[in-house]
Amino acid sequence: MTPTLILTLVVIAVGALVLYRSVRIVPQATADIIERFGRYHRTLNAGLSLVVPFVDQVRNRIDLREQVVPFAPQPVITAENLVVSIDTVIYYQVTDTKAATYEVANFLTAIEQLTVTTLRNIIGGMDLERTLTSREEINTELRGVLDEATGRWGIRVNRVELKAVDPPDSIKEAMEKQMRADRDKRASILTAEGQKQSTILTAEGERTSAVLRARGQAEAAVLSAEADAKAQAARARGQAQAIATVFKAIHEGNPDERLLAYQYLQTLPRIAEGNSNKLWIVPSEMGKALEGLGGFFGAAKGDNNRAAAPVPAAHPEPPAPLAAEPTDLDGPPRPRDEDDYRPYTP
Repeated sequence: MTPTLILTLVVIAVGALVLYRSVRIVPQATADIIERFGRYHRTLNAGLSLVVPFVDQVRNRIDLREQVVPFAPQPVITAENLVVSIDTVIYYQVTDTKAATYEVANFLTAIEQLTVTTLRNIIGGMDLERTLTSREEINTELRGVLDEATGRWGIRVNRVELKAVDPPDSIKEAMEKQMRADRDKRASILTAEGQKQSTILTAEGERTSAVLRARGQAEAAVLSAEADAKAQAARARGQAQAIATVFKAIHEGNPDERLLAYQYLQTLPRIAEGNSNKLWIVPSEMGKALEGLGGFFGAAKGDNNRAAAPVPAAHPEPPAPLAAEPTDLDGPPRPRDEDDYRPYTP
């Protein structure tokens, strides 16, 4: 191999090396810090860039995407001197690559320590109950402190979240007992209120039912009274019409004494009906009625038998005396006379 060929190969190799060191390809969402002779020179953004070989050096490549960093549980003391364990999660993003490289040696460690100290300061002014129920307030206050401190480092803290707040086991048991007691109390109160409402509604229902029942009974009584009044009026009108019809028929028929005597005679058996009728009185008018009725039947018989007996008896036999009837008064029975049937005249 000739010296010329060797020299040519060396020149080509040096050229390739220089070209390789002169070209820098930066990925998307990253940035390279370039130093020239040990001093900050510039920042290379994403894409193809040219640098001076052996003069410009890449100090650091920084990721510009938002980062999520969970921190280990940290013991924190509350205002009641209770130790609680708190897990935190930080969401941050590099906004200034030069400040993030030269303003702080390790910004991630700095953020972690700043988060722990700030969290202890915040929780130290709160009691346990407020710590457990005020996560949003703690997150907002912690984010404000971190964002103000990390701003000069070229870092923006977007969110701070408390992942878990764990009190001691004894406190957990006490809290569980308290919550159970509160729930039992609320359940008793709700049960009592339910019974109260049930009693009130039942009383109101009974009162309404009683009022409606009384109102219905009153209306029924009124309707019944009206119906009775209408029925009595209808019966009275019917009786009046019947009496008027009978009276009219009697007056139009012009009855005589014999017809009335016959009707009176038909009514007498009805007076004696019944087992309790042991005594009944025949009025004095009965004789006249019987005489009239006898004369009526006698006249009818005489008309029928006039041919058989033309000559009547000159002296008819007197009627048999009335039989003695028992009386309720003490003493022997006596025969009835006509004075016993004398009509009463006031």
